[in-house]
Amino acid sequence: MAYRRLLVEAIDFAALRRELELPEGFPPAAQAQAEAAAVEVKLPDVDRTDLPFVTIDPPGSRDLDQAVCLFRREGGYRVHYAIADVASYVAPDSPLEAETWRRGQTVYLPDGKVPLHPAVLSEGAVSLLPGVDRAAVVWTIDVSAEGDTVAVHLERARVRSRAKLAYEGVQADVDAGRLTEAIALLPELGRLLIARGLERGAINLPMPDQEIEPHDGSWRLSLRAPLPAEEWNAQISLLTGRAAAGIMLAGKIGMLRTMPPPDPEAVDRLRVAARGLGVSWPDGATVGQVLAALDPAQPKAAAFVDEAAELLRGAGYTAFAGEVPEQPLHSAVADAYAHVTAPLRRLADRYVTEVCLALHEGREVPAWAAAALPELPAVMSGTDRVASAAERGAVDLVEATVLAGRVGETFPAVVLDTNHGKPGGTVALDEPAVRARCDGDLTAGDRVTVRLTQADTAKRLVRFTLA
Repeated sequence: MAYRRLLVEAIDFAALRRELELPEGFPPAAQAQAEAAAVEVKLPDVDRTDLPFVTIDPPGSRDLDQAVCLFRREGGYRVHYAIADVASYVAPDSPLEAETWRRGQTVYLPDGKVPLHPAVLSEGAVSLLPGVDRAAVVWTIDVSAEGDTVAVHLERARVRSRAKLAYEGVQADVDAGRLTEAIALLPELGRLLIARGLERGAINLPMPDQEIEPHDGSWRLSLRAPLPAEEWNAQISLLTGRAAAGIMLAGKIGMLRTMPPPDPEAVDRLRVAARGLGVSWPDGATVGQVLAALDPAQPKAAAFVDEAAELLRGAGYTAFAGEVPEQPLHSAVADAYAHVTAPLRRLADRYVTEVCLALHEGREVPAWAAAALPELPAVMSGTDRVASAAERGAVDLVEATVLAGRVGETFPAVVLDTNHGKPGGTVALDEPAVRARCDGDLTAGDRVTVRLTQADTAKRLVRFTLA
């Protein structure tokens, strides 16, 4: 799906920041500790600077958690994945550690992020920026030709990224047949891992994202589907998270990112919705395989994707020690999975990585990491809610601003979902890229004309009715 954009005037997100009680700066003691660590921490003795790592991120990113390089091996592939070694720079029981627990994760807003760590670390000494040596935890994962993990090794090491790549540039290089050698296998391996995941029962919602971007002193509201290169790169992160989960389950200590399997009745309802929307569901096909075959740009397919999102409920964090969880799986991944690949932006990854390192090396898990595990699920769930509220609140504010002054106008739209027997539902406008509640007798998947009845910037609220 192509970009759809609309430019709007300057917007003040300060009220949203105040409402969510987002911090404006770091306490002096935490900032001082970060600045000292940036110059005092020594890099690991193990040298992996010979590996041609590259990073792949959004264009303006400087908090670079991951770097990757891929090789072909007899019988399959070898994945080297370097993850920024944040734990070496954040001392336990320190002011900086305490502040990261208060924040939980980096929160992104259109006018600037609220980082988990001070920029001197997250965009400097710890970030895997190109052309400089950095401390990393390097995962080496061997994958069979069928897409199965056959060996895992991890270690602290010194690495050096060769280049900072962006998703659009990588995709353009793929399309032109000029992809850099370090990730030349990314399309091949990414497609294989996607297919293997779908066979397991993995579910990926092909839903375009609403994005807000600064542009020439104003803001740009975009609707954009993920590029294939983003999906392939995400598969390397998922592969690593699955490897981490395997290590912790074998060692009977750690923390998983979990999601219960969908209720069979919910799957049955989705099958009924598929028939009503004219979506093909071949015998034996998983939900993920049905979704992967759809074009979400088509109205009825978009409605089916929205309906399928109801299956992905109940995501959480499950810490354990001594016994493995009764339900260790993440249903969207269709496997056990853990967060370990974004420690600059997510608190839990730092501790989970330390658990994996200790178990892999056959030593006791550090007491500071083990002690954190029972407390992390509540902290991460809370900060997930804040991050989601920031993202949704920003989009709601831009949508209301885009439509302010246009109450009474009509717009072509697609009905994404309904209130299941009650009037009303959710519609997506063709232009601008707005999703909002709509009153009236709606049918999912229908193309309709809707009338704007409310666009309140103070309440960040947009409402339509069927015209």
